[in-house]
Amino acid sequence: MSGQSGGYVLAIDQGTTSSRAILFDGSLKPVASGQQEFRQIFPASGHVEHDAEEIWQSVLATLREAIAKGGVQPAAIGITNQRETVLIWDRETGKPIHNALVWQDRRTAERCGMLRARGLEPLVSNRTGLLLDPYFSATKIAWFLDHVEGAREAAKAGTLACGTIDTFLIWRLTGGKVHATDATNASRTLLMDLRTGQWDPDMLRLFDIPESLLPEIRDCAGDFGETDPGILGQAVPIRGVAGDQQAALVGQACFAPGMMKSTYGTGCFALLNTGIEPVLSRNRLLTTVAYQLGGQRHYALEGSIFIAGAAVQWLRDGLKIIRSAGETGSLAAEADESQEVILVPAFVGLGAPYWDAEARGAIYGLTRNSGPAEFARAALESVAFQTNDLLEAMHADWAGRGAETVLRVDGGMTASDWTMQRLADLLGAAVDRPKVLETTALGAAYLAGFAIGLYPEPEEFAKSWALERRFTSAMPAETRRKRIALWKDAVRRTLTS
Repeated sequence: MSGQSGGYVLAIDQGTTSSRAILFDGSLKPVASGQQEFRQIFPASGHVEHDAEEIWQSVLATLREAIAKGGVQPAAIGITNQRETVLIWDRETGKPIHNALVWQDRRTAERCGMLRARGLEPLVSNRTGLLLDPYFSATKIAWFLDHVEGAREAAKAGTLACGTIDTFLIWRLTGGKVHATDATNASRTLLMDLRTGQWDPDMLRLFDIPESLLPEIRDCAGDFGETDPGILGQAVPIRGVAGDQQAALVGQACFAPGMMKSTYGTGCFALLNTGIEPVLSRNRLLTTVAYQLGGQRHYALEGSIFIAGAAVQWLRDGLKIIRSAGETGSLAAEADESQEVILVPAFVGLGAPYWDAEARGAIYGLTRNSGPAEFARAALESVAFQTNDLLEAMHADWAGRGAETVLRVDGGMTASDWTMQRLADLLGAAVDRPKVLETTALGAAYLAGFAIGLYPEPEEFAKSWALERRFTSAMPAETRRKRIALWKDAVRRTLTS
């Protein structure tokens, strides 16, 4: 990639379980980083919260660590964040009125069900591209207003501010001077009109949310203010913002319609670039903003899987059959291939294309001989099975519109060769793993560097994408069909509706 050799960009990657900061040089090579985990709070079954102050402190610590290790000051900051996680804070003090409600939180499932029962989902889907599910931010915002004492009155009085994690970080970094989000995060709230790129008055009325509570929607590469000089020793411009999955799409250089990336972190999120016109799904996928540059929105079809890497964490922390995530692939390789153990990891419900908020995890096919190896294989295969469900739906929605999809993968789980080979086996398709796996932070850095003229146009940036390994299917077709049939039967038994 041609780019300036001087200048550095600092990417904030605020994820579901940890915050990271990575310093990139003028050629988009990572030169220093910091990472810090924070608490996961589970007040009740299906409820997931984060302490926003802990997130803020973890971001500060990692920013300062990356700068100290790199020994340079960044020319700009890019932010990428866990999407849909939302909070409300006091405009005067900057203090949250409640813990953030995480994207995994299901406490508003009943409200979503009531809205569906009123026949409102077609209107919501057509306007926002999303489904009525507690995954998205709107019902979470309404929950705050209805359950935190005095919140609705304060919101109407204009003394509160609301936003996803990117917005909260921008507010804190700029000392409360900027209340803004980008189009990708806004498109995940159930409140943004996909076609206008603005907050939708009908959706605001439907969820009873005052517009004064919400941030301004901006381009992904643009002006989000500058940091308070006391935070990093000098003012640094914030010039790039995108939700984590869209940032990974950018980092994977999937700028052409038909290109697809799948990120394997806590959950799994697959995005298919559909170009400058939104494609509304007929198969219960989501239509979302892929990125917005120069006022031009590009769209994507998305399939969201709630549990991917989290299934490996469950093996480690819940069942305690592994000490580290890196052991899972080698343990799975020892599994008895004749056993038909299937894990449906609906720990917080099932995402696309099922959207069953009430479903809970289940294991099928256990025998007296089932042990840790079979559990490990079932956990990893569950990710591949869910990805296959998404690809089937995407191919149906995309049929006849252009070239066959190109699948590029990233995220922590992709480091496992066994997992990626099994993914290719069960998809019956090639899986491309890039040399740079930190594509989420890379995308955020690119957007910020592009905004200040440090990095080139998207078409030129795309030329820098490099393949590390291509995995191709080696599983007999009949074996694949049999295992997928077992999976679909297990899901059918698990669904509550």
